Amino acid sequence: MTKEEINQVYCERDDLSVQRLGRGFAWLDTGPYQSLLDAAHFVETVETRQGYKIACLEEIAFSQGWLLREQIAQIADTLHKNSYGDYLLSLLEE
Repeated sequence: MTKEEINQVYCERDDLSVQRLGRGFAWLDTGPYQSLLDAAHFVETVETRQGYKIACLEEIAFSQGWLLREQIAQIADTLHKNSYGDYLLSLLEE
């Protein structure tokens, strides 16, 4: 069976929910090795050029009010030797 045929079976059984991704979303197939490497380069380029982390769970939780400033600071402190910790600290400056 092809991927399309498998998806069709799931749709017919109501076991698959499909949504269109709007502008600003990117779907990257990371199955094959080269595709995984391509996705990593894409993420690196976007993060470097825009200055934001993609899917930073702490940032999402902080913006939703699920983490407090003190909690972000504590997490960042444990990561003080790398750029991810610096990024978390930068969230507190905004």
